[in-house]
Amino acid sequence: MDGEEDTSNPMMEANGTGGVDEAPLSSTSTRKNRPIISGEPLDIEAYAGLYTGRTKIKRLIFIASRCDNPAMQLEALRMAYDEIKKGENTQLYREVVQKIEGRLGPNYEMDAAWCSTIERKDEQRKEKLESELNAYRTNLIKESIRMGYNDFGDFYYAHGALGDAFKSYIRTRDYCTTSKHIIQMCLNAILVSIEMVQFSNVTSYVSRAELTPEALDPPTVAKLCCASGLAHLEAKKYKLAARKFLEVGPELGNSYSEVIAPQDVATYGGLCALASFDRTELKASIFIDNINFRDFLELVPEVRELINDFYSSHYASCLEYLGNLKPNLMLDIHLYNHVETLYDQIRNKALIQYTLPFVSVDMRMMADAFKTSVSGLEKELEALITDNQIQARIDSHNKILYARHADQRNATFQRVLQTGNEFDQDVRAMLLRANLLKRDCNLKASRKV
Repeated sequence: MDGEEDTSNPMMEANGTGGVDEAPLSSTSTRKNRPIISGEPLDIEAYAGLYTGRTKIKRLIFIASRCDNPAMQLEALRMAYDEIKKGENTQLYREVVQKIEGRLGPNYEMDAAWCSTIERKDEQRKEKLESELNAYRTNLIKESIRMGYNDFGDFYYAHGALGDAFKSYIRTRDYCTTSKHIIQMCLNAILVSIEMVQFSNVTSYVSRAELTPEALDPPTVAKLCCASGLAHLEAKKYKLAARKFLEVGPELGNSYSEVIAPQDVATYGGLCALASFDRTELKASIFIDNINFRDFLELVPEVRELINDFYSSHYASCLEYLGNLKPNLMLDIHLYNHVETLYDQIRNKALIQYTLPFVSVDMRMMADAFKTSVSGLEKELEALITDNQIQARIDSHNKILYARHADQRNATFQRVLQTGNEFDQDVRAMLLRANLLKRDCNLKASRKV
C-alpha cells in the first residue's frame, strides 16, 4: 500500500455489497504525507479577532471560566477587560475586574473614576433619548418614533440591559413602514435573543423575516440561516441545524461577527452533518452540490480533513482529529454543551458504517482501527445491537461480529407485491372515475345560503 492508510475495513468475509467511494475533497496522492494536526492550545488573540461587540467579550469570559490553563484564563480576561473599556457596559466591567482579582497588575484593577464618568454620561444620554422620543410621539412622526425606539434599544444593548433592549426593538414593529424596517427589527430582536439564550424568540423572528422575501438580500439570508442553525443546535435538532448551516452563502463573510464567524459555520455545520446525515446525504450535501460550504471548510482544515476521513472510512484518522479538536470545542460558547452528544453520534455512525458491508468482522482488528480495547468495543456494539442500529450478533468467545442481513429475495418479492397492489388500486380508481364522467355522475357541491 506504499505506506498509505488502508481504506478498506479488516474483515473475515465480505458480502459483496461494500465498497468505499473516493473522498471528493481530498486527493489520495496527498494522504501519504498529510500530517495529523496536533491538539494545540487555542490561540485566544486570533480567536477573539473573529468576533466583534458583546459576543467577543462573552466568549472571552466563557473561555476564562472553563479553561484549566491559568495563563490562558488571564489572557482571556485581559482581552475582555480591554474590550469592555472601549464600550459603556460598567456592570460587565465590574464582573471582569472581580474575576481578575488583581492578578494582572495595577493597570487591570477597578477604575472607579472611569465607571463614574461613563455612568454620568449614560444618565445624560438617556434623558436626551427620552426627551427626543416624547417629542416624536407628540408630533406622531412614525419614522422618527421608530428611530427613537431603535436608539433606545441600542443604548440598552450597549449597557447590557438585554431585556429592555429587546422591548425597545420590538416596539418599533408598530412604526415600520417598509419591508427593510421589518427586517431590521427582526435582526435586532434575533441578536438580543441569542445573547439572552432565548432561542424560541430567534426561531419566531427568523420566520417573521422570511415572510418579507422582497427585502432579503443575500447577506441577510445568510444571517437568518446562521441564526436558525444556532436555534436548532440549541434544541439538539442536529439534522435541521446542519441543513441551515449548509445553506449559508459566501455573502456572509464577516458581516455577522457580532454573532458568529465563518469558521463557526464550517465547524457547527460539519459536526452536525457527520452526526445526523447518512452517507448519501453527506455526499450530496457537502461533496457534490454544495460548493459554498466547501469554501467554508477551507477555513477550518481540521474539520475538512475529518469529514474526508469519515467519508473515506479512515476512521482512526477521523477519530484522532476529533480528539485533537475536542479541548478547543469545549471552549465554544454555543457548542460546548453538545460536544459529547455529537461525538457519540459520530462514533456510533462510524461503527455502523464500518460493519455494514460485511458478513463477519474480526473484533480485534476492528478495535485496532478504532483505537480502543476489544472489551470496550464489544460494549459499544452491544449497545448498538440493542438499539437495533446494527443487525448482528456477537461471538464473544472468538471475538467475531456476525451480521444478520435481511433476505433480499423475500424483500424484493414483497416490494413487487406491494407495487402490484398499488398499481391495481390506481387502475381501478381511474376506471371508476372514467365511468362516472362517462355517465355524467358529477357530485356538485351544494351552495350555502
